[in-house]
Amino acid sequence: MIDDLYSARILSLAANLPYAGRLSAPEGTGEKIAKLCGSRAIVDVDLDENGHVVRFAQDVKACALGQAGAGVVGEAAIGSRLAEIEAARDAMLAMLKSGGEGPEGRFEGLRILKQVADYPARHASSMVAIEALLDAVRQALKHHTDTRTNIAGAA
Repeated sequence: MIDDLYSARILSLAANLPYAGRLSAPEGTGEKIAKLCGSRAIVDVDLDENGHVVRFAQDVKACALGQAGAGVVGEAAIGSRLAEIEAARDAMLAMLKSGGEGPEGRFEGLRILKQVADYPARHASSMVAIEALLDAVRQALKHHTDTRTNIAGAA
């Protein structure tokens, strides 16, 4: 049964991580660690003036499931906005915890991890990338707000 969990698609996503690395001087950085297994994702982002992710990088050290989730997140992050990422995270949690269908739209690829619902010990590792992206975007939005406030205050 666990062999079904590690499908060829999951292993392919895990092996081909898009946007691997770090950004120099990102506007936002998020880091999440799955305490049970130690899977870790660090995500860096820059946003445009409308809050869309325009630059993205991720440094992920995780099991195949965490890497696969990061693969999907890497494919979908550019162009995303906070509300989309929050909705994807919430739908992913519902998929893993209560039988939900999973994310829609640009993050629909995370549905590949639906079978992880049967393995509660793997839930946190599957979530590290999307949660790190969410934290990075929130931090970048705060950076944008702080920058606008500083500019307005200097005028």
